[in-house]
Amino acid sequence: MTSLAVPEHPWLLPGALAGATSPETATRRPRRTTRDWAVDTLAFLISLLWVLYSTADALSPNPETAVALPHDWMVGVDALIGLVCCGLLWLRRRWPLGLMVATLPLNLFSMAASIPLLIFYFTVVVHRRTAVAVAVTGVGLITNLVYSWTRPDPVMPYWATVAWGVVITLTVLAWGMFVRARRQLIVSLRDRAERAEAEQQLRVAQARHLERTRIAREMHDVLAHRISLLSLHAGALEFRPDAPADEVARAAGVIRGSAHAALQDLREVIGVLRAESDDGDSPEPPQPTLADLPALIAESRAAGVRVNVSDSVASPGEVPAALGRAAYRIVQEGLTNARKHAAGAAVTVDVAGGPGSGLTVAIGNRWPVGAPAGDALPGAGTGLVGISERVTLAGGRLAYGRDDAGDFRLAAWLPWPA
Repeated sequence: MTSLAVPEHPWLLPGALAGATSPETATRRPRRTTRDWAVDTLAFLISLLWVLYSTADALSPNPETAVALPHDWMVGVDALIGLVCCGLLWLRRRWPLGLMVATLPLNLFSMAASIPLLIFYFTVVVHRRTAVAVAVTGVGLITNLVYSWTRPDPVMPYWATVAWGVVITLTVLAWGMFVRARRQLIVSLRDRAERAEAEQQLRVAQARHLERTRIAREMHDVLAHRISLLSLHAGALEFRPDAPADEVARAAGVIRGSAHAALQDLREVIGVLRAESDDGDSPEPPQPTLADLPALIAESRAAGVRVNVSDSVASPGEVPAALGRAAYRIVQEGLTNARKHAAGAAVTVDVAGGPGSGLTVAIGNRWPVGAPAGDALPGAGTGLVGISERVTLAGGRLAYGRDDAGDFRLAAWLPWPA
């Protein structure tokens, strides 16, 4: 599972960004970070100082911010409204739009609450979509007209006061939209990074799965060949208990050598499967090529299989390694199937081709007569499937089954670039 990237200093981020840095908190309501507490404290102190200043100015003989109210108790009510709005600043992150709508009528007359109301407006622009912010801005511009009429400035004319109110409102709107757009960009970049990391891990997992599948296919090809040789020699010893001692010793030596080779191949494959590192530095055992085909034929002949080989490959030394390995595995699978299902039958192996014309590999044997023997080796049915996948990946063609003469034939064509 992909884990969300954790910033180095999450306390410097807003809660809306820092709250999604872990899978446990990504779906919860954002909590205040140290930065949020600092910003909220600063906003509260600035609003409180403004309430004190505007109240003191309203009680002075010559007020500078607005025309004096006709009664002192009105100044006290305005100051109380400002203090209440200062306290509501601590709740603005949870209910920004609700507080803005509830305090919207105060924009018509309150001077002490003007700074807290402006902060409420900024919070709505940052945390709500643009349509909501524009609607709130339109209502705010209308209330600005009424406020400039009910609380005119002692120095500036009415339209100048309205113009300043419009400028301040639009400035806060632009600032809030910029902050919102920047946060959305950060969230978008974080999502893209997480998706890229998840896709990278998926590609690594797929590559690992394909590699393990390839290793399993190699293990099937190698072990099926080794074990079929073991079964053939063991069957010879079983049906000829009166064989001369030297033949018994030779067959036992072949069995021991085949068993040792099978265990060695199995140990190498399991070692690769158990490898935990993905750096690709672990050495891979050497893979067979077309030059190893005579040794493969010799092993089958030593086991008593009659193999007739026709090799007419032009420039055998120029066969690409991957092409030679595929041809080797095809012949190996054909010989293994012949030993399993057509014991005693002669096998023909034809290999031909050259650069530009491709490489043709064909293995044939007589179709067995009657039901298979009870001691015949069982087949999993995956060998030909693996060979078909190997040929398909190489861009070639594969055909197998009974031919016109009734014999079994496995034929493959592999591309060999000029």
